[in-house]
Amino acid sequence: MGLDFSYSIAIAEELGNINCGGIPMAIGVQSDMATPALARFGSDELKRQFLAPTIAGDVVACLGVSEAGAGSDVASIKTMAVRKGDDYIINGSKMWITNGCQADWMCLLTNTSTGPSHKNKSLICLPMKTPGVHITKKIDKMGMKSSDTAQIFFEDVRVPCKNLIGEEGMGFIYQMLQFQEERMWGTASVLARMESMIQETIDYTQQRKIFNQPLLNNQVVHYRLAELSTEVELLRSLLHRTVALYIDGNDVTKFASMAKLKAGRLGRELSDSCLQFWGGMGFTNEVLVSRFYRDFRLLSIGAGADEVMLSIICKYMGTLPSKK
Repeated sequence: MGLDFSYSIAIAEELGNINCGGIPMAIGVQSDMATPALARFGSDELKRQFLAPTIAGDVVACLGVSEAGAGSDVASIKTMAVRKGDDYIINGSKMWITNGCQADWMCLLTNTSTGPSHKNKSLICLPMKTPGVHITKKIDKMGMKSSDTAQIFFEDVRVPCKNLIGEEGMGFIYQMLQFQEERMWGTASVLARMESMIQETIDYTQQRKIFNQPLLNNQVVHYRLAELSTEVELLRSLLHRTVALYIDGNDVTKFASMAKLKAGRLGRELSDSCLQFWGGMGFTNEVLVSRFYRDFRLLSIGAGADEVMLSIICKYMGTLPSKK
């Protein structure tokens, strides 16, 4: 792993105190999205060239998985790298790439053969200034305004075969492992912001007078905030259990999926409830609660949609219908 993982999660929780949603995510790409496979399976040369400067913060990394027609369905990506001599020739595109507009290199998931979709993919370290890499669009999003997101095309991009991470054909498996760290990071990064939103709502509703008394005095308000605070602590406990199991070498796919699912849904529920208590002020861009309302919505989509998390959980429970 790029960083000691327990330390990495602690950083994610602390970064959640920064009132700028894109900053934790941009740093999370560095430590827990684009680099885990490189740290675990990459050659010493690749680690010196790409991992060390990334973790040091000297270069910016991005993760190239999603495509316009293949988001949560990773097996369906179309980008292709064909071996020619000592190089790969890459053609295709990537979509929704966090840090993509400023990245120095990409951890690229690409097809490297025409075999079965779960066995024909590889991860490659791709320098972004390589000829043929075209950043065609900076995507205008409803939230996460401080984090750039790019659409990128590859046209006969030539990359040395030595830039392959681990073994050819193992990319799908490596990426599934990377997703677990990404999902745990995503959960950790929102905990402090959830607490901050609750506390700011408490402060505001103490000051805001309705019918000659603080809004907070209404039972529906202080009971609801108590419920939400309890949910945040339950999510934190699940995350800490998951991380502890992961550090001990266990398969935490089910628990990481549960934590990510809960984090996305709780983020939506909590931000909606708090915004309601802010009234008209909550509907302005002058308060953090409206930013959190916009930013938190991504967590139920990015790094695997809620529905994908549910499918994974069902698979581990043995309740997912088998394909005939």
